[in-house]
Amino acid sequence: MKKIIIKQAHVVNEGSIRVLDVLISNQRIEKIATGIDVAGAEEIRAEGLYLLPGMIDDQVHFREPGLTHKADIRSESAAAVAGGITSFMEMPNTIPNTLTIDLLEQKYAIAALSSAANFSFYMGISEDNCEEALRIDNSRVCGITDDGLYFNNNHGIMANHPKFLEDLFSRSDAMIALHSEDDAIIEKNLAYYQSLYGNDIPVKYHAAIRSEEACLSATQRVLDICRKHGNRLHFFHVSTAAEAALFDNHCNVRHKRITAEACVHHLWFSDEDYGSRGSLIKWNPAVKSNKDRNGLIEGLISNRIDFIATDHAPHTWSEKMKTYTEAASGGPLVQHALPALLELHHRKVFTLEQVVEKTSHHVAEAYCMIDRGYIREGYYADLVLADLSSSWKVDQQNILYKCGWSPFIGQVFGSKILMTFVSGHKAYAFGKHFPEKQGLRLEFEKDRL
Repeated sequence: MKKIIIKQAHVVNEGSIRVLDVLISNQRIEKIATGIDVAGAEEIRAEGLYLLPGMIDDQVHFREPGLTHKADIRSESAAAVAGGITSFMEMPNTIPNTLTIDLLEQKYAIAALSSAANFSFYMGISEDNCEEALRIDNSRVCGITDDGLYFNNNHGIMANHPKFLEDLFSRSDAMIALHSEDDAIIEKNLAYYQSLYGNDIPVKYHAAIRSEEACLSATQRVLDICRKHGNRLHFFHVSTAAEAALFDNHCNVRHKRITAEACVHHLWFSDEDYGSRGSLIKWNPAVKSNKDRNGLIEGLISNRIDFIATDHAPHTWSEKMKTYTEAASGGPLVQHALPALLELHHRKVFTLEQVVEKTSHHVAEAYCMIDRGYIREGYYADLVLADLSSSWKVDQQNILYKCGWSPFIGQVFGSKILMTFVSGHKAYAFGKHFPEKQGLRLEFEKDRL
């Protein structure tokens, strides 16, 4: 493989920004220094550009197998690398649900042939497959989760089943990642609004139905159980300021037993946007108030919330345009997540160093990933070259999601992703994909404790 030198880039890494050369060889970063010259190497001139470790997204729904009318691993991973995401971890709510190790390995086999980005897949867990879920190999599987699944045949998520959680937490040595909302509170709120509007509830009430109380109640319940056992627990898509205040910031992420994430849509939108965006910003948990958005931002800055994810969950346009109770929750985000966070940097919400920390460094640390998440000699070359002074507008012609729409349609971003390297391979450059090589299966430290 031909060596590549990225010359004179502003390298954003581990709390600093320095002008450096980066030499890529055999999937990895061979050298970082000033003035690297190697005969026969491809040189990429990067003066005035910024080199970041690729974003690691720990929560995506790429819909394959079984739901490929919405998305598939090939289409969404291509959108991801165009947006500067070099690695993803994908959810088990495909069809069939990923509730056996055989089904889990089938997804890995699909990705090995089609994924533009590095990949891992969660093992799903429900009422009936606990023994199977506990058999996963921690060194080769990111974790176990209930996200997107029903706990049993009726309804509900695991946060509402404390006896099961007690048993699971007492036995698991894996990363357990959970969706946390209180079903009973949501059902009560929904019944109230249905009494007023039937099924055609104005979408602006989504935040009142899937309320702060519903989130806070479930998160506190799960925290109380987990803290008795001390195992590894991660909270997906925290959406309220009240929840953010529950988490600790006393140590580095690698040594935390409990971690939490915020998602891009909760950092960008608020309930004031339902009027213009409608069900396009209907997610579970709901986009909530400006107070909550600001609380999540403060939680990230204070390290109570550890990193940022997308919860990329595409649906077709027709699935989103139904009445409130039937409109699907979720939306596509991987192509626009990092540009949106760089825009928040331009607005002085986050520093560049914080963006990198919260999209790459901390994700790698929380999941105990091997040789990912930093620009370091010997690490995999998962890199993003960005122009922070190049504006572009999200429109129908440049959207890469299979579903064909974005909640950011019409948004002008002030930064552009120019090139993305995935495990040393140039996967995307200046609007063109290079699909001749696929991403690699992510590896983790076996001991998450």
